[in-house]
Amino acid sequence: MLGLIISILLFNFIAFKTNKRLSKNQIIHIWTFTIAFQVTFDVIVEFHYHAYEYFGKGFDWESLPAHTILLPPVNMMFLNWYPFTYTVFKRIRYFVYWTISILLYEVFTTLPEPWGYFKYGWWNLWHSAIVDPVLLFILLKYYKWIYSVENTNAT
Repeated sequence: MLGLIISILLFNFIAFKTNKRLSKNQIIHIWTFTIAFQVTFDVIVEFHYHAYEYFGKGFDWESLPAHTILLPPVNMMFLNWYPFTYTVFKRIRYFVYWTISILLYEVFTTLPEPWGYFKYGWWNLWHSAIVDPVLLFILLKYYKWIYSVENTNAT
């Protein structure tokens, strides 16, 4: 639990202190989208297919922060620092760096308690290595859509 609490505090501090690009409206959209998307993904993959678990099997109040407030600031950082105006090569490299960082963090979360809080079922790091870039791409497309809607409504 200690690792989860420190991560939440650290990620939120960094996300909000370094934010230079995202408007309040975009932050609200990112948080809402991330929570809805993660809960949907976890209901299917964690609870239905038993691929992994936070702290223990099934839902418990202890795992609620991992389902709701851990990832939105990470997604804020990803989008805030994303190199939109750079070459395709640099944008692909950015995805690779983020995927590696996420995988390293996932390894940290599997440490014994009090640092770790994540346990594998049949899921493993290779599944994450395949799925994480897809999830980041979906997030990026969602952000671009929200950005587009904002700019269309502004005129």
